[in-house]
Amino acid sequence: MRNALSGEQYSLTAGPYTAVVTEQGAGLRELAHGGEALVLAYGPQEPAPAAFGQLLIPWPNRVDHGRYEWDGVPYQLDVNEPAYDCAIHGLARWLPWRVVERENHRVRLACRLLGTPGYPFRLALEAEYSLDAGQGLTVSVRSRNEGETAAPYAHGAHPYLTTGEPIDGCTVTAPGRRHLPVNDRMIPYGSPEPVEGTPFDLREGRRLGDLKIDRAFTDLDRDEAGRAWVHLAGSARTTSFWADATHPWLELYTADEVPERLRRQGFGVEPMTSPPNALASGIDLHTLEPGASLAGSWGIRLG
Repeated sequence: MRNALSGEQYSLTAGPYTAVVTEQGAGLRELAHGGEALVLAYGPQEPAPAAFGQLLIPWPNRVDHGRYEWDGVPYQLDVNEPAYDCAIHGLARWLPWRVVERENHRVRLACRLLGTPGYPFRLALEAEYSLDAGQGLTVSVRSRNEGETAAPYAHGAHPYLTTGEPIDGCTVTAPGRRHLPVNDRMIPYGSPEPVEGTPFDLREGRRLGDLKIDRAFTDLDRDEAGRAWVHLAGSARTTSFWADATHPWLELYTADEVPERLRRQGFGVEPMTSPPNALASGIDLHTLEPGASLAGSWGIRLG
């Protein structure tokens, strides 16, 4: 599509799977199986609402007041979530990414994240989206420090799973054994707490009903390949998500504060290398030395 607000649109196909990836932010705008959506989509002429399908680099989720300290130096990020006085979801999601490789079933894009006053570090970013007729979508992200000093780093992503019906009637199965409490500004406090005996125990599957969730989970159960799985089961089909061991955290979100027409129509499953506010807290924050890289993968499939 010419002159799309999110830039070039890269259509992928493999068997029954189709996807659209955008130049802006290397974001996932659409993913479907047999024409039925697996993620909440948005139009090419609108900005991604509520971070739909965006990559969150070099930090996911919130940084309290946008403030953190690195190597003894304080930094101030732009506060782009004024309602909570936070900096949210990194710096790369609105930038243009260029194509490095492209085939019918895959596309690899790259972006150079140059230094800013709030994040004076330089990163080379790559994201590859690949469809497989049997396995669905795999997304791989790699970041390399091109600068001369060590950089604080974390990444995440923000797809919203859907089964084509409101999530209130869906059953969610998710692997977290502990969840991270948050205050009224959505900033974590204290240590992760066991989910056992709470409404946030989703390990055996739970019908969502009117349950509201917007928090991070950790201590994730994993399969033999090291993948943590989340399943959203509707009345007719199930959409499944996995994340590799690079992502020890999952933010789960019942989409209560998205545009009204999309509210609780999808379930946010956000793979994260670090929890919210990691730039400030240092929890699971990566130190990328000059020349060092961090890579991770996640994916989505039907059932």
